[in-house]
Amino acid sequence: MKRVKRVFVANRGEIALRVVTACETLGLQTVVGFSEVDRHGLAARRADRAVCIGPGPAAQSYLRDDVVVQAALGTSCTAIHPGYGFLSESPRLAARAREHGLTFVGPPAEVIELSGDKLRAREEAARAGVPVLPGEEVSSAEQAREVAERIGYPLLVKAAGGGGGRGIKLARDAQELEGLLSLARSEAGAAFGDDRLYLERFIAAARHVEVQIAADEHGAVVHLGERDCSVQRRYQKLIEEAPAPGLEASARDAIRDAAVRFARAIGYRNLGTVEFVVDSDTGEHYFLEINCRIQVEHPVTEAVTGRDLVALQLLIADGEPLGFAQDDVTLEGHSVECRLNAEDVARGFLPTPGTLSLFSVPELPGLRVDTHCHPGAVVPPYYDSLLAKLIAHADDRDAALDVLIEALEELDVEGVETNRTLLISVLGHDDFRRGAVTTDWLARAIV
Repeated sequence: MKRVKRVFVANRGEIALRVVTACETLGLQTVVGFSEVDRHGLAARRADRAVCIGPGPAAQSYLRDDVVVQAALGTSCTAIHPGYGFLSESPRLAARAREHGLTFVGPPAEVIELSGDKLRAREEAARAGVPVLPGEEVSSAEQAREVAERIGYPLLVKAAGGGGGRGIKLARDAQELEGLLSLARSEAGAAFGDDRLYLERFIAAARHVEVQIAADEHGAVVHLGERDCSVQRRYQKLIEEAPAPGLEASARDAIRDAAVRFARAIGYRNLGTVEFVVDSDTGEHYFLEINCRIQVEHPVTEAVTGRDLVALQLLIADGEPLGFAQDDVTLEGHSVECRLNAEDVARGFLPTPGTLSLFSVPELPGLRVDTHCHPGAVVPPYYDSLLAKLIAHADDRDAALDVLIEALEELDVEGVETNRTLLISVLGHDDFRRGAVTTDWLARAIV
């Protein structure tokens, strides 16, 4: 490595541990920035050094880009890896890091800013010849009614600065639209500091398919296959798999090509995910957004490609060329990931913070478990409720699903409620086994 020698890990939980592991494989030193409640977390204990960056609430610690940069400088780090969530798609952090001579492990601030503006991203996608759904920014109730009449109901009200499934509301008719506009605008302003809204055609029988792309600073852009993330609750993913099942070869190639074309058009660098909605009735695909970070579900792509994506992020950030071409990317077998969360499904998926009195995961052929949990670990109330990611890889999809179900059945967790039973129900459901699910399927068929 040329520029990157010591990496400041600006995150927590399993992704912080994952970054530390990737750094170790590359011979890089690590410093983990932790909040007061994460002082004894596995990532902080595993890193070469760990420093406290603030109190438990994320707004006072993990979301402070000024504190993160100063902590990185104060510990003689040469790079910052933001993981996912928190500041991972913050152009402010990327710009501040650059101003202080730190390598930001992600795309340039200008690209993050463009990608975070969903309206600008839609425009760039359309300019690059990537299909987009009919939609338009609206600044008043009157304009919204006019646009809605052209698009047709049902439609989505979206925050221009939203992302990760947040800032989205469904309007089924004019009356519902009227009631949602002011609510959506105030929520968008509070959550993203940007109250702009746009309307977009809603596809009822939709699949969520995303393409992993990688781009270096030497002009190379490739895809590493696609993932299906259609099992969702309120636009939050629950189960992901690679490759996407049941796609026609022509549709698969078109989606992958569109992702690469869009990444080239916006001058993308590092790893990213271009997300699409696929109309199950017609097979047509449409651009949704691009995520400028490593995804929670990246392990399924690692499994089928045999490539360490976090290490690849670090190498690209250091100025290294990809070192492989599109023809060198091959996918072997099938991989499925599920997210084990600390939440009470019966009580509306209420988060269940607490202390783990027992946490034991089985060792099975083809099973990978990414987790920061252990007996005695505290699940704080301030953050995402993710406990672990269980990833199965096998020669075919059915075999991978069988491994995952066996793993969940043998898993032992005590001290907090989890969504394990729900995951088993989904993985064993006839619809899911047939690959016949859409983004609204979970709410219709299971919960």
